Amino acid sequence: MAPGADAALLVVDVQNDFLPGGALAVPEGDAVIPLINRIAPRFANVILTQDWHTPDHLSFASQHPGKAPFDMAAMPYGEQVLWPDHCVMGGPGAALHADLSIPHAQLVIRKGHHRGVDSYSAFLEADRRTRTGLDGYLASRNIRHLFIAGLATDFCVAWTAIDARQLGLEATVIEDACRGIDLNGSLARAWRDMEALGVQRIRSDMVG
Repeated sequence: MAPGADAALLVVDVQNDFLPGGALAVPEGDAVIPLINRIAPRFANVILTQDWHTPDHLSFASQHPGKAPFDMAAMPYGEQVLWPDHCVMGGPGAALHADLSIPHAQLVIRKGHHRGVDSYSAFLEADRRTRTGLDGYLASRNIRHLFIAGLATDFCVAWTAIDARQLGLEATVIEDACRGIDLNGSLARAWRDMEALGVQRIRSDMVG
């Protein structure tokens, strides 16, 4: 599967806080880095995302007295998983991992910077109204097919892939270049939801 000029690699949230030793580490999250580094040169177009939260973000359990990480809380846009403090804007945990080597990446999308709204998808925040601008960028570049890798499969990767399909784009998740959190069966649900919308599922050795 050779990516053409209308394709882009979208690398989701390969940040220190999501990697081993980080505040919200995804199991084996660091395993995606060499795979992403290997396939990235095959794409003329590469986009990165960063989770980018205010220090007092309302998705943090620390902002809800009596709540613990992974509890649920009612937000104006629906039920919200409460997370450990992570990816605080400008902090070391929010930085892209130093081993990620994609010097030709053209765009970084930062998401989750509105205090009251979490953001998993690279397209729309969790209120499902606030856009990041990624859809407009892709349209202006005539990019119609996203190959998605990164963290975590069942949250930011899945929400991004689903939104891509709903916006009329082709979406392919590079399965071995992603890792999931799998919170109460969330990984299996994410794959079912993605496949129901026509998201393709490949391995990194199929990109070429």
